[in-house]
Amino acid sequence: MKKIVLGIAVLATSAAFAGNPARSGSAGAAELLINPWARTAGWGEGNTANLKGFEGLYGNVAGIARIDGMQFGFANTQWLMGSGIQLNSGSLVTPTGNGGVLGIHMTSMNYGEIEITTEDQPDGGLGTYKPSTTVIGIAYAKKFTQSIFGGVNIKLYSSSINNLSASGVCFDAGVQYVPENLKDFAFGITMRNIGPSFSYRGDGLSVVLPVPTGNYTSSFQSRSEDFELPTQLSIGVSKGFTVAKGHKLTLAGNFISNSFKKDQFTVGAEYSYKELFALRTSWAQFDNRFDGVATEAFSGPAAGFTFNIPMGDGNLDLSYAYRLTNSAFGGVHTVGTAIVL
Repeated sequence: MKKIVLGIAVLATSAAFAGNPARSGSAGAAELLINPWARTAGWGEGNTANLKGFEGLYGNVAGIARIDGMQFGFANTQWLMGSGIQLNSGSLVTPTGNGGVLGIHMTSMNYGEIEITTEDQPDGGLGTYKPSTTVIGIAYAKKFTQSIFGGVNIKLYSSSINNLSASGVCFDAGVQYVPENLKDFAFGITMRNIGPSFSYRGDGLSVVLPVPTGNYTSSFQSRSEDFELPTQLSIGVSKGFTVAKGHKLTLAGNFISNSFKKDQFTVGAEYSYKELFALRTSWAQFDNRFDGVATEAFSGPAAGFTFNIPMGDGNLDLSYAYRLTNSAFGGVHTVGTAIVL
């Protein structure tokens, strides 16, 4: 376990100094930064330390090791209301014995239909095309001691735009520390989207041009520049307090070092009653000292709730989250359901 923690620390150090806000917008595969799950979306990236279950497949993969039985869940996200973009996600996590947990997940992003335009016909009339992005992953996490959990999440990213496509592989790695002698305290650290650069390929990069030495045209293939992945380092802490019998309040704080945009600070709180109902809220703030300008759409509040309905030997969770956006769009709505056995 010491080797795993040391490896993540080394990667975290290199990523923390890999970029700055001046590189904003220069990374690709930005879909990897979207949290598709309803329960954790209400935390607004603030619960790296205390999340557990299948939603750790995005926030901190170590959290999937903190379950006792099988879980599977689904979620739908209406992304930037008014844009017509939707995300649909599904996941399954199951114990494998000896403290290990295996997880699989898939997120599909649908951008709707877009009008085809050209230089000769800028107003369209040539039909439509439907871009799409899919992220498929397999994860494994393990309970190493009564206090230490760690895991790795390998993800395949695939994006297509008409007659262009890009695909690549990256991984997440995370650790959670939940000390036995300090009740309801947790510390978490995770690295996300670590992987090599890749680029778009396809016939869409070809262009028909006149041949200088003749009176005819020919098709030429242009090259797409490789893009780097939006690597993140996330460090968080949380502490739970029992305010009355059956009533619990959890406070959490989180810091995200982004390689290709401003760093982010998030604080959040969750009130829960006997694990039957939970209400959470959070506030995200980006480090604007570089230019003094608030340029991030998701700075500000997020909130959500969960109803946990007992069903025989398991539970049915119903969750909703809303994330406010500083833009012309109407925020982000996420609804999800999970069955916990």
